[in-house]
Amino acid sequence: MYQEERLIAILDYLKEHKRISIEQICSLLDVSRDTARRDLVRLEEEQSVIRTRGGAILPTAHLEIKDYSNRLQTVSNEKKLIGKMASTLVNHTDSIILDASTTVQACAEQLGNVPCTVITNSINQADILSVNSKVNIHLLGGELHKEHRFLYGTSVVEKLSHFYVDTAFIGVVGISESGLTIAHEEDGQVKRKMISQAKQVIVLADHTKIGVTGFYRFAELKDIDLLITDQTPDSAFVKLLHEHHVELLVTDKGVK
Repeated sequence: MYQEERLIAILDYLKEHKRISIEQICSLLDVSRDTARRDLVRLEEEQSVIRTRGGAILPTAHLEIKDYSNRLQTVSNEKKLIGKMASTLVNHTDSIILDASTTVQACAEQLGNVPCTVITNSINQADILSVNSKVNIHLLGGELHKEHRFLYGTSVVEKLSHFYVDTAFIGVVGISESGLTIAHEEDGQVKRKMISQAKQVIVLADHTKIGVTGFYRFAELKDIDLLITDQTPDSAFVKLLHEHHVELLVTDKGVK
């Protein structure tokens, strides 16, 4: 098989599985490890992949980040299930942080009549919860990102430093061996502060976010306590979570 044919095969595999290892390339294409590495170097030079330790993933450019209103129209059943499971982890009198992601919004929508205090930088989360008489809401003031409807800036980060909460619910563009990533640096800076102010950090991410690395890393795997997703990740990612002491909760399947 010529190199061009191998490169196409590697990219096809990545589009379906999101990541590929040197060992998988050797097995898939019946080539040596040196040949597999040369193919990945070529793809990296063409900016078609991002090389990782022992393999490669697709670059962020392959990920389309829609504006908030468009993302709301595509909130999947998987996200709703993740949000429902997350909402059951909120106890009476808890203080929680909700970020501005649509998966976390699915949690807000299903919170029910649980008396709790919510801190958020999302005008959507605040609006949704405003009809819930038992929820006390702190909307963090700052500069408004109009396209994605979140508040950000030094005033938001400073205000967050005064709150210490039981749990922070955080959404991501990607979660991988590179950590937790998001599309916008200003959003990531707020998320980083949210994580630092919580006793427990729960990440909500459907299976399409697993193994993906976005533009801006705002946290490492060791910074979180629990990942809620809709499908059991592959064994390598489950092992990675275990190594960083992150519990895994899959909708309808329980804690691992």
